[in-house]
Amino acid sequence: MSRPSWDEYFLKITRDVSERAICVKRQVGAIIVKGNQILSTGYNGTPKGLVHCNEDTCLRKNVPSGERHELCRGLHAEQNAIIQAAVHGVKIEGGTMYCTCQPCIICVKMMINAGLKRLVYEGDYPDQLAADMLQESTIEVVQIK
Repeated sequence: MSRPSWDEYFLKITRDVSERAICVKRQVGAIIVKGNQILSTGYNGTPKGLVHCNEDTCLRKNVPSGERHELCRGLHAEQNAIIQAAVHGVKIEGGTMYCTCQPCIICVKMMINAGLKRLVYEGDYPDQLAADMLQESTIEVVQIK
């Protein structure tokens, strides 16, 4: 029996986290890790205490993925992971973000300013500006397919 690499291990946990997502379009999970310790987790959905979206109330049901993020009532998994760390006073600077798909431009900007140093993700997301900004940043990017 072979042990999974750290990246494989944390991506598996990230997929498990995504199962809590309440978005009707896409279930995304994210975790932030530093020194092989999980610091924070997040999944996409509406803010705490607000009514969850459903097929009838989703504002983005007819909007293509990667466009018009401002129309969504929910937060992205990466945003929630960063926010949870802040709420609990956990320093994530220098950490790694694991995500079930490539982050959008909004999340990439947050990751850069939060001082994250590495991104490991699985699936694609149609946001070329995010990919371009990641390439320009100092964040090491690893896509595992």
